Amino acid sequence: MSAPRPSTERSLLITGARRRTPGTPSSSELIATLRSQSGSSEALVALFDARSIAGERHLVSAWAHLGRSRRSGAQRLRDRGAEFALYVSGDDQLGRALAKVGVGPSTEEFVLVVERPRSLEETLRALELVADPTALPREPSEETMARLGISAVERATVPRPSWEGLVLERVALVDLSPAGATAPSAATKLR
Repeated sequence: MSAPRPSTERSLLITGARRRTPGTPSSSELIATLRSQSGSSEALVALFDARSIAGERHLVSAWAHLGRSRRSGAQRLRDRGAEFALYVSGDDQLGRALAKVGVGPSTEEFVLVVERPRSLEETLRALELVADPTALPREPSEETMARLGISAVERATVPRPSWEGLVLERVALVDLSPAGATAPSAATKLR
């Protein structure tokens, strides 16, 4: 698999972030600002708990699947940001998806995703966050895999350097699952 293009060469911009001051803004304030940012433009803006993100390829793959579903008329939700969360989480139910990848009171590090013409800097300011490149995980960790619902049994089926493939498979399975069904796990498929 080839390396993803640097985010400066794509229409999708990604950065790690954190609060300027611990606990401020609160999760509910972040979500309210995120909703207002989402409603102000058709360009996607999304904020995730960094512990649930397995690197840029994870996000780029989810974004590509979102684009294909929209172009083919197979979208699951009206809101692109919410549907993007489905793909990022590898789950086809919004409540479960947000429980896996959404921000909450325990979130200390974030991953911000915006589409051009949005600006990362302006969006960070609006959310009252600061860029933190260390918040964007470089490779899937045990915690990331568990948060995404990829079990130890599934992880044991491939060497650790291939865990990213399990995450990308989970993203792709959202397209194959009928609305209302849970995407099958990699371990189920191997039986």
